[in-house]
Amino acid sequence: MHKLLAILLCIPAFCTPALALPPEGMVYDLKASVVKVRVALPNSHSGVGSGVVVAKDQVVTNCHVVANAQAINVIKFGESHRANYIKADWHHDLCIVGFDGLNTQIAELGTSATLQYEQPVFTISFPNNSPRPLTTYGSVKALYPLDDAVVIRTSNDFRMGASGGAMFSEDGKLVGIITLKSPGRNAFYYNLPVEWIKTLLQQPELSIPAAGTLPFWDSPEQNRPYFMRVIQPLQTEDWAALKSIAQQWRQHEPNSLEALHHLAIAEYKLNDLENARLHFKQIYTQNNRHADALLYLGLIAAQTNNKEFAVHAASLLEALDKDLASELHAKINHTNLDCNYTTC
Repeated sequence: MHKLLAILLCIPAFCTPALALPPEGMVYDLKASVVKVRVALPNSHSGVGSGVVVAKDQVVTNCHVVANAQAINVIKFGESHRANYIKADWHHDLCIVGFDGLNTQIAELGTSATLQYEQPVFTISFPNNSPRPLTTYGSVKALYPLDDAVVIRTSNDFRMGASGGAMFSEDGKLVGIITLKSPGRNAFYYNLPVEWIKTLLQQPELSIPAAGTLPFWDSPEQNRPYFMRVIQPLQTEDWAALKSIAQQWRQHEPNSLEALHHLAIAEYKLNDLENARLHFKQIYTQNNRHADALLYLGLIAAQTNNKEFAVHAASLLEALDKDLASELHAKINHTNLDCNYTTC
């Protein structure tokens, strides 16, 4: 078992250094395609969000930013532009607002289909009603297949006002739209795929104001995607509930590595280390950039006195996620490990 795991972990891809940040000049130029969205709501209320120019005079943002708005404006270079129509995909929470004479840089649309775990990404948006677009840097942490695309979870955090902002790959292509985060501490941050924008661009124009239905993420709990339903038991550390939901997830999506990952987490927390190890190994075998699976394999090795394997896993994590590598190193340093993985 331990020899096989050691072979699986010795993959050259992990020996490559982490990708560098995108060129500063490219990031600066891309800020021209990201705008602040202001809306006038009923009863004299107002709202603010972010948006991205995806075609001539067309800005994509989240529908929850502009729903029921009596007027929609974007602010760019200190100038306010009034929208005159909207295109809406209420279910996916993506709306395009149209203008006359916006005349600003258009973001190049990429694809989410080729994204990989731990791939660097960066976001540009207007969190907390910032007067200038702000940038965050992070990486892809998980990909969840949904409606012929993938919802993208990243390590990039965001605040109120960032909704509708841009997520770019390291080559400067738009791959996602900042949309929502899970509640509570240690939140998960989700971005919607650019593929849904490409479909939305072909939809008919609607008049403003426009009211629609709730998005998929705001439906009743039992109707939400499983990747959202596992959040509460994760946060409350209800491992039996997490195991149950993960098993249901696997029944509905038998090929989902994230369903298997959450099942393995539950097994690990319930001290079923052998099944957890088998499942984390299966995940890692199919996706050798899955840093969380590698972390847990290292943690299990540390708990079962396989020092050499645990140290090796930690060294490989350095190329993927330094924070997780530090977590594993701390576990190793606080555990009395004497034997090696070839003899334990």
